[in-house]
Amino acid sequence: MHSFLDFEKPIAELEGKIEGLRHLGGTGEVNIAEEVSKLQAKVDKLLQQAYSKLTPWQKTQVARHPDRPHTLDYIDSLFEDFTLLAGDRSFAEDRAVIGGLGRFRGRSVVVIGTEKGADTESRIAHNFGMARPEGYRKAQRLMALADHFALPVITLVDTPGAYPGIDAEARGQAAAIARSIETCLGLSVPLVSVIIGEGGSGGAMALAAANTLFMLEHAIYSVISPEGCASILWRDGDQARDAAEALKLTAQDLEKLGIIDEVIPEPLGGAHRKREASIAAVGDAIEGALKDLAGSDRGVLRARRREKYLAMGKQGLG
Repeated sequence: MHSFLDFEKPIAELEGKIEGLRHLGGTGEVNIAEEVSKLQAKVDKLLQQAYSKLTPWQKTQVARHPDRPHTLDYIDSLFEDFTLLAGDRSFAEDRAVIGGLGRFRGRSVVVIGTEKGADTESRIAHNFGMARPEGYRKAQRLMALADHFALPVITLVDTPGAYPGIDAEARGQAAAIARSIETCLGLSVPLVSVIIGEGGSGGAMALAAANTLFMLEHAIYSVISPEGCASILWRDGDQARDAAEALKLTAQDLEKLGIIDEVIPEPLGGAHRKREASIAAVGDAIEGALKDLAGSDRGVLRARRREKYLAMGKQGLG
């Protein structure tokens, strides 16, 4: 059974009853299957009610759910013959950024993503998805490789932000992020990005300045975390709910603002409830985007990408 969020407590109680009934088996006077069916219908109704009106803060909780599919889950399911490429050829390997060569539905691609980890051990190993400068330099290296061999680039973003430690700052964190964004904008091959969970700050933007940018329905994408925003504006991290509302960080808000291109629907109750279906939906969206971009002149791809982000800046200034 997966973890439940605060607003899912009534659902958790019902699913607990369902689990208990299933352990009873088919004996006794009570028709177990019929009772389970009734309770499941109630669960589905509660899920529909809850997830149809999530607040930005609740969406933030869903985006951070530990059971959501992570980058490695997508790579394992969607990419064949994946070959991991490590190191930035300058300082070190950064396991917060995963990247390599693979085949996606019949075509060779370079895939890069931020990986948070699925349990305590792997979260520590991947630094909770917070990359250091060497992670962004590795991403730049892989994007340059893709450009050289005319391979499309697919990026999967799930990070609370770049690592803010002293060692990362000493090695030029801000410059590494800026150069990664610059590399994205300069690519002459298709670049398709998906915010699969949490898209935090420049650490997310470094991999997401794409021709086509998708977000999962309950993902978030923002210049700063709600907690960070609250601590700056109100000097109080408990104001994170208000900050989440003000930041316009949901996929629906960002689609309206023209920051992202499309929202990928999630199964009822979020991607963590039906992981395979969520991964397949992301794969279908990426495939469609690559088909739309296929055959475009390399110079045109680069120019359109740059124009897209320049237009966002002009809109903001206006």
